[in-house]
Amino acid sequence: MKVKICGITTMETARVAVDAGADFLGFVFADSRRKISPIDAKQIADQVPREVKKVGVFVNESPETINEICQFVGLDFIQLHGDETPEIASSLNRPIIKAWSIQDKINPTTFPCDYYLIDSPKGAYRGGNGIAFDWTLLHHLPIQKEKLILAGGLNVENVAAAIQSVHPAIIDVSSGVETNGQKDPIKINAFIKTAKQAVQTLKESVKK
Repeated sequence: MKVKICGITTMETARVAVDAGADFLGFVFADSRRKISPIDAKQIADQVPREVKKVGVFVNESPETINEICQFVGLDFIQLHGDETPEIASSLNRPIIKAWSIQDKINPTTFPCDYYLIDSPKGAYRGGNGIAFDWTLLHHLPIQKEKLILAGGLNVENVAAAIQSVHPAIIDVSSGVETNGQKDPIKINAFIKTAKQAVQTLKESVKK
């Protein structure tokens, strides 16, 4: 299982996340208080190790603009968080993460993507509202665990329980590692450490 820290806006935060063991960094190019410009994202992405994957988050953006930003910044994945169609996804030049709210009618067989991100109910923006939802709802979705990204209201207090319940491929966090709307190095380190320990505990319990 891997960890994605989303809403990266500074080089300092990126370094903290990478040093703590983050596997993915998310840059938001849609309306959000965590929105970043392509120029600033590129300055950060250029200094991120190759093995840490860089994800661009877009909402109802044109395929031309998405592809242009991906090329300029050096992104590895495109996360679609709006009403994008399968046809739009097929025209993009990076692997796709398609995000849904748990309230949506989710039919993964109709959308071409590499990962399915399930978020909490929508808040002020297209992302979740920062409140954890009932994870047992995911048990009935026809999504392969190795393609499932769990988001929405995760933090150091509940991430171990989330991993135990859902067994996702990737855990995605943003507001859960913030203090007063800013990324908190202490919370980032604690979250990733707790998540990785939970995965190890889960592996050990399976062996018994």
